Amino acid sequence: MVLPHRLARHLHTARAWIVLSVLAPLGMLVVSGVMLNDLRRDAWSKAEQTSTNLLQVIERDIARNIEIFDLSLRAVVENLREPDLKSVGPRLRKLVLFDRAANARDIGVLFVLDENGDISDDEASIPPRKGNYADREYFRVHKAAADIGLYIGRPIVSRLTGERMLPFSRRIDKPDGSFGGVAFGSLKLSYFSRLFDRIGLGGEGGINLYLRDGTRIMRHPYVEADIGANISGAPTFERFVGSRKGSFVGLSVRDGVERHYAFTQVGDLPLVLNVALSTREIEAEWRDKALVIGLAMLILCGLTMVLSLLFGRELRRRTAMEAELARLAHTDALTGLPNRRRFEQALEQARADARRTGDALSLLVVDADHFKRTNDVYGHSVGDEVLKGLARCLSAGLTRPGDLACRVGGEEFALLLPETDRAGAVRVAATIHAAVASLAIDAGGIAIGPVTVSIGVAVGSGGSPTLEDLYQRADAALYEAKAAGRNRTRCASLNASGVPTAPSLRLVGT
Repeated sequence: MVLPHRLARHLHTARAWIVLSVLAPLGMLVVSGVMLNDLRRDAWSKAEQTSTNLLQVIERDIARNIEIFDLSLRAVVENLREPDLKSVGPRLRKLVLFDRAANARDIGVLFVLDENGDISDDEASIPPRKGNYADREYFRVHKAAADIGLYIGRPIVSRLTGERMLPFSRRIDKPDGSFGGVAFGSLKLSYFSRLFDRIGLGGEGGINLYLRDGTRIMRHPYVEADIGANISGAPTFERFVGSRKGSFVGLSVRDGVERHYAFTQVGDLPLVLNVALSTREIEAEWRDKALVIGLAMLILCGLTMVLSLLFGRELRRRTAMEAELARLAHTDALTGLPNRRRFEQALEQARADARRTGDALSLLVVDADHFKRTNDVYGHSVGDEVLKGLARCLSAGLTRPGDLACRVGGEEFALLLPETDRAGAVRVAATIHAAVASLAIDAGGIAIGPVTVSIGVAVGSGGSPTLEDLYQRADAALYEAKAAGRNRTRCASLNASGVPTAPSLRLVGT
């Protein structure tokens, strides 16, 4: 369970919360980005599936109706080969030639042209309507070649009805194989309009039917000017005829709108059908969702960052407060020196280190001389100034980082000197006496006289003495110094067996 403990400890640091305040929103943004990307892919997948389904439905409907229409033309060509057809009357001849025409949907006109282009038989009229169509493209094409089969021409306006139509034709051969005329029929463009109008593709979507030469047969939504226009040189159309079916995203040559194009060839006919969906409309629903989710993520991330920063700031304040409380718990409020609690902790640690290393450990107990008299004569405020001045002198007498000066109570101080023998401790005591001798305390403009201290020194090493013994010896040496006249240092010593002896009466400092 070490890891959870360490984790909990790190989470209590302000830096950890600042890092979390950044990582958490970033994680939320990554998750929302992945989710939005999935939604976008779903929108495109739906659009592609919709386009594919529409293509299949429309392509099958067109192919089926053209096949039915072509069967009518084939029947006309086949029936014209019947030898007895010339002997029958006009009404029966019409019935024989156009017996299948009723099966064709949205039929425009259906007639037979002789080798000169004149109408010889007319499905809609007896006698046939008058007209010559030798100038029509489909007539010239069949006259020039015998192997055309079903020919689908460019959209035309019927001379008989005035309607827009798509022409279909087949060549009629004489018995000797020479050109004998054309079986012609047309499909109203209104058929495609009705077929396409049933499909909703959005405001910028469209359906287009082209001949393979690039001629537009029909467009949805219907625009008169687009019918018959040729876009064979457009990059989009080159991709339409580059393969039998497929899809891509490109710019329309007509209006510059970016669209997703799904296209296919209609059966085996020279027709290309495409369904175009605006990319802007494909992503419209996704953009709405992305806006809502994005705003929600922005608000949540903002709140997370603000709350995390506020919590981090509060945690920093609490950490600083705890550190300050910890410092105050180990600091004397008057002098700023470590207090007795800190002294006891430091003394225990220093004694443990001394036992481990075998080095000497010196303890100095310092007491202000005649401090009670100073308080009684000059007041406690002056006494406080004396204590502050002594604290400065003690701190100035310590030169090593490991040394420690503490106020252990009243006018009594202690100095802990690790790795210091008796000689070193005596030198520190002499430095303190010199610093205190120069200390001047002002009491309302009146000098209070010299301030002096008495110092007791005890030195331990290795495994002896105990903490209590070390302090008792130093304290006893302090009282010996005071008994000897104050303003001096006395050292306690060990006998040959390491047992503490009475403090030495030798005056070390004056």
